[in-house]
Amino acid sequence: MKIFTTDATNSKSFTSLRKRDLENINLGIIIPLFTSEEQLVKACQKADPKAQKRVYEKYAPKMMAICKRYLADEMEAEDVMIEGFMKVFEKINTFKLEGSFEGWVKRIMVNEALMCLRSKKKEGFTTGLEQITYEEEPQFTPNNLGAEELLSIIATLPTGFRTVFNLYAIEGYSHAEIAKELNISEGTSKSQLSRARVILQQMVQKNEIQNAYFKRQN
Repeated sequence: MKIFTTDATNSKSFTSLRKRDLENINLGIIIPLFTSEEQLVKACQKADPKAQKRVYEKYAPKMMAICKRYLADEMEAEDVMIEGFMKVFEKINTFKLEGSFEGWVKRIMVNEALMCLRSKKKEGFTTGLEQITYEEEPQFTPNNLGAEELLSIIATLPTGFRTVFNLYAIEGYSHAEIAKELNISEGTSKSQLSRARVILQQMVQKNEIQNAYFKRQN
């Protein structure tokens, strides 16, 4: 079965990607062919199917985790990840081998997740929160929570709060950048972040109380 092809105009494109096909890859054969990230990227820019498969297998777990941070439904997150990889291979010739290739892939995944949220007209970005004062925004302190536990708590936030928190606290976007990406005001972005931190702080405290209780019981 052909998974990767080039079109009649010789432009390299990632035309079809199916998870069940990629799961059958023998990495023991593929890995020795690419001893550096630069070689891997250059091979992908030539539409080398082995290189494209290797990129997918190498980065899919991390990119799936990113998509799941924005999209609560796992199947929807997986669809977005697949679309993201299609975009990666369509645009890979624009990557100039400067900076982190993984970071470049990650930005594409975040953009795809945001496009999905916008296309489905998810509610939560503009909910009248500009009326909230955020000057005395609480500091979010996860204390002794592990990374997976913290991400699980973040995933329970309402869509708007979760999206702004992810973009600001995890991706490092400024409020101006978030406002542009989500078509909201900077004030709304700040308010969403403030409310997200309040909710997260309450949830963390509740989680710590529950953990302390169970420890005493044991």
